[in-house]
Amino acid sequence: MSDDLCKSILLDFFKYSWNSLASLVRNLESFDRDFRKPVSLFRFVKGRRIDSTFSGNHFFLRGSTEYSNPQLTVEEVQGMIAARLLEVCGNYFHDNGLREPEAGDVVQLCEALKKPPEGLIIPFLFNTDDVEPDRYSMNPLRKSILTSGQSAFPAASVKTDCLEIDPHFFRKYDGSLISSDEVGLIKSYLDAGGDSYLDLVDSVKHSQMEQLSEAMGIDLSLHSLRMPLETLRSETEEDLLHQIISRSHQSLESIKLAYRCMRRSITKRRPLLTIPHSEKGFGSKRTARGKLRFEGQTLRSVEVRYKTTRLYSNEVDPDDLSIAKAEDSFEVRGEKLSRYSFKETPFSPLFFMYSLGSPEDGAVWHGVGTFASPKLLRSCASIRKTFRGSQLTKDLFKKRMVKADLPLQFNLSPNSMWVHPIHRNIDASMGSIKNLSDLAQMGMKIDLLSKFT
Repeated sequence: MSDDLCKSILLDFFKYSWNSLASLVRNLESFDRDFRKPVSLFRFVKGRRIDSTFSGNHFFLRGSTEYSNPQLTVEEVQGMIAARLLEVCGNYFHDNGLREPEAGDVVQLCEALKKPPEGLIIPFLFNTDDVEPDRYSMNPLRKSILTSGQSAFPAASVKTDCLEIDPHFFRKYDGSLISSDEVGLIKSYLDAGGDSYLDLVDSVKHSQMEQLSEAMGIDLSLHSLRMPLETLRSETEEDLLHQIISRSHQSLESIKLAYRCMRRSITKRRPLLTIPHSEKGFGSKRTARGKLRFEGQTLRSVEVRYKTTRLYSNEVDPDDLSIAKAEDSFEVRGEKLSRYSFKETPFSPLFFMYSLGSPEDGAVWHGVGTFASPKLLRSCASIRKTFRGSQLTKDLFKKRMVKADLPLQFNLSPNSMWVHPIHRNIDASMGSIKNLSDLAQMGMKIDLLSKFT
């Protein structure tokens, strides 16, 4: 059964995603293998974190999972499989020449997909650890996250000692967003101890990846990277993310430069480029309101107010909006940003800023144009181009701390996203899918993005 699933997905990938694969193979021909330092990634095996270091001469392909829910979703798994298909086929045709695949090629590629990634391309999961823990109203721990006062915390700060499964959530979404097996798996890791919510989520998802690998005939046990908060905690003030934050807040002009990347005006002096964390633990970008105060060209201070805010709904019940509860206000001096130290003042930078610190040479997005925002992709492209030419930041590119060229951008076609065969939601849990062949039959269409960049 697993061999049939793997072959079916692979053949569909060839049929509908050949142009994306061909672009990847052509890009590998001119790939700069000497660009970066070694890259540290991790996996969780039976609840234990295992760190690994990869040579920087690999082509790193970014996928992603979410910390806004512990159960693995259909959307996340499709993205992982897309990354593995691009990796395995990209490596194979780079080594053997790009040509129309024959039966023998298909057999070899299916065998390669059963094994862990190896070769020039290395896929990894980029996990944003500053997201709210129930951002999309699909977390079975939601009630205790709210009652424990952690709903507006960044996921990296959430503790698990007071979290538990919400029985109402399970009754309502059993078979669509969650399954009884997934509830049991989550509970087993909660009962095992440990206080890190991030470790809990990674343990559950990596366990599910391992189970699915055997069922689908595709090894999905990918390594991961947490950003921005774990990375900032490990950096010195001279390292990349600290330098990006400091330099982008040097003056009114440098801040304007970053605003232009978002296609936003600085006239109202909001939104903030980085969100200061509250002493109460709040760090939700959605709940934070702020304003920049200047004295001439110098950033004098940042005024911040946290306010209880509705977040997003899941796809099963559009009226079930998650909520982040936060009430606080304070002011941060401008030099805390222009001479930034995360240890002194924790901040969460916007994604388009810290994406510069990702080791990616290519990225797999999920449904840009329908399920993901084109504005975010444009901002990520714009900041790379803008900072490369700025006197303030261009030395970061010369020192090869940041790659000058925009990484290849792939996209799960919005019209071909995998969904629950009955409820038709992309946020369905993998445990709620009774027959994996229902997903395989939906195909695998990966587009190469250009118009958004």
